Amino acid sequence: MRRFALLALAALSLACASSGPHREVLAPSPSPLPVFSPAVRTGNLVFLSGQIGNRPGTLELVPGGIATETEQTLTNIRTLLEGIGLSLDDVVKCTVFLADIDDYRAMNEVYARFFPQDPPARSTLAASGLALGARTEIECIAAMR
Repeated sequence: MRRFALLALAALSLACASSGPHREVLAPSPSPLPVFSPAVRTGNLVFLSGQIGNRPGTLELVPGGIATETEQTLTNIRTLLEGIGLSLDDVVKCTVFLADIDDYRAMNEVYARFFPQDPPARSTLAASGLALGARTEIECIAAMR
């Protein structure tokens, strides 16, 4: 039993020593809002901050309502993931915030095009006061291979 405990402790020490920093901020490009990190890695998980349907590098939302905002939001997420060497296939969980739950169907139609098969786990909820008056905000968790 003592030998097993020593082996387990040695394996745990080796895993911790080789796992790198506990928390690493990943920022493939500067954010127009410097008050948050676009993505943070811990272990093999990458947590993406909530993204909205703004034109890249600006604080300007794309016009056209929930469908175009959702498309731009997911495009922004895909671009951020690609900038850190990941893809939408690596996303394991999304949380979708909607300014109006009545936009669920239109958002979901666009969302389904970005995750056509084996979509990540997801929660969707209505919230008031999204950043910049956005209709949707989506945050994700991705797993590195």
